[in-house]
Amino acid sequence: MNPIRQILQLKGDFVWTIAPNQSVLEALRLMADKDIGAVVVLQDEKIVGILSERDYARKIILLGKTSRETLVSDIMSFPVFTIHPDQTIEEAMEMMTQHRIRHLPVVEGERLVGMISIGDAVRDIIYRQREKIKEMTARINE
Repeated sequence: MNPIRQILQLKGDFVWTIAPNQSVLEALRLMADKDIGAVVVLQDEKIVGILSERDYARKIILLGKTSRETLVSDIMSFPVFTIHPDQTIEEAMEMMTQHRIRHLPVVEGERLVGMISIGDAVRDIIYRQREKIKEMTARINE
């Protein structure tokens, strides 16, 4: 079982963030430019929320608001569920499933050290299954 830390070493630990007083339009532009589905909302280096495409769809489009005039703080999700880098990808998937979320900020102490998505979790599990199959096939062919 790989710890989250190992996954961050492979994918990188950079996290795109936005401030709560920025517009939703700015957040959407950032997500589109970086091809990401969520941004962590930081204020004074502390996580105060997370903004995802789902938040936008449900809280802007469906409610008839405008992304130019609405602040990130008005539609961000909180509290934010986080995971420690020494926890496993299985624990991350369980948390994502339980809370119906697709992104988990990785936090060590008070510091944001990365972010994993459901896609990262699935990729890791598929990779490990392929390695296990190769290992078992090699044993059979000995």
